[in-house]
Amino acid sequence: MRQERLKIWGGNALEGKVRVSGGKNTSVAVIPAVLLSDQPCTIENIPDIEDVHALVQILKNLGAKVSYEPGVNMVIDPRGVDDWHVGYHDAKKLRASYYLIGALLGRFGKANVAFPGGCKIGSRPIDEHLKGFRALGAEVEERAGMIVAQAKELTGTDVFFDIVTVGGTINVMLAAVKAKGTTIIYNAAKEPHIVDLANFLNSMGAKIKGAGTDVIRIRGQESLHGTTYAVIPDQIETGTLMIAAAATHGDVEILGCIPTHMEALTAKLLEMGVHVSDSDDAIRVKMMRAHRAVNIKTQVYPGFPTDLQQPMSALLTTAHGTSLIQETIFDQRFKHLDEMIRMGANVKVMGRNAIIEGVPQLYGAPVNVTDLRAGAALIVAGLMASGITEIYELEYIDRGYEHLEEKLRNLGAHIEREPVD
Repeated sequence: MRQERLKIWGGNALEGKVRVSGGKNTSVAVIPAVLLSDQPCTIENIPDIEDVHALVQILKNLGAKVSYEPGVNMVIDPRGVDDWHVGYHDAKKLRASYYLIGALLGRFGKANVAFPGGCKIGSRPIDEHLKGFRALGAEVEERAGMIVAQAKELTGTDVFFDIVTVGGTINVMLAAVKAKGTTIIYNAAKEPHIVDLANFLNSMGAKIKGAGTDVIRIRGQESLHGTTYAVIPDQIETGTLMIAAAATHGDVEILGCIPTHMEALTAKLLEMGVHVSDSDDAIRVKMMRAHRAVNIKTQVYPGFPTDLQQPMSALLTTAHGTSLIQETIFDQRFKHLDEMIRMGANVKVMGRNAIIEGVPQLYGAPVNVTDLRAGAALIVAGLMASGITEIYELEYIDRGYEHLEEKLRNLGAHIEREPVD
């Protein structure tokens, strides 16, 4: 793979209008879910990102026919799928490859999937997923780097999660929609993409109620049919653009988003002194005065998203006063702050807490991306900084943001992608 870097000449205020892409977190759940259908499905608003391309290749390797025209739609015909094995080379490309366990188990009653890859942001065990599969009647083993699951018949039951788990909730939903009887998931995650997945499955004939609450009821169906469905806009891209607008003292209108999904971030931006207004499907962010420091504690939805903690930390580096970030979801999600210190940030990390003392200015420097949302954070920092910032390891950013530098350029950012010798 050709190595590339982003060069950002900081100091330009972002101004104008930008449209949000389809949701990454929804897409990587909906695409495996198509394996449960007996007919082709058409999915609209799928983002053009590397995680999607990786999933498309996996489905093709399993025997599905897939046509994908970015910006238009994706058509998946799962009828030719006759394999339930996903090897290490494919699974390591993205964290969401573990959704193939639930989807294949729901389709075939068996799945053989390598442990997933994705960003290294701390311990992310899938014990709760496997416990859910076992509750439905599957035998599950971890063998030589593979998760091997099989069941003579999946049977609906009560599934109690010890902790709120987005991935576990989605995986059990996928396995349960064709199980015999009724499954009730307790302590379920409430994220918008879980609601969207439930709506997608229901459009195929599934019977799911309660998505968006902590109790989800699923009445198993013998078969699911094809559908046409458009995924929701990307909540985290929306938040990243909101933060970038505030960070550059800009005036940006973000179109095609869902403002109610952004309430936790909006509240913090308002607390910082940022002007935020919204309509049915748009949010306008305008910087009215100097930023004030705020405290942030990441929580499951509808709390402050862990995926926006990193971009938000960039904004806080120049806020007046002292900010405290408490990261309660992942235990290694502050590695990007080492790179920001090289840009002049005043940060002290103590375990899962980061204390950020606002400085007058960040300065451009060469920095390395350590994970997807760290990449977004470094872009925000580069837009704020004086001078030139060079950002390396862009494959992380490309996994989850659709043409982010192009959108920023259209808003007035001086940002270019170039090959690295």
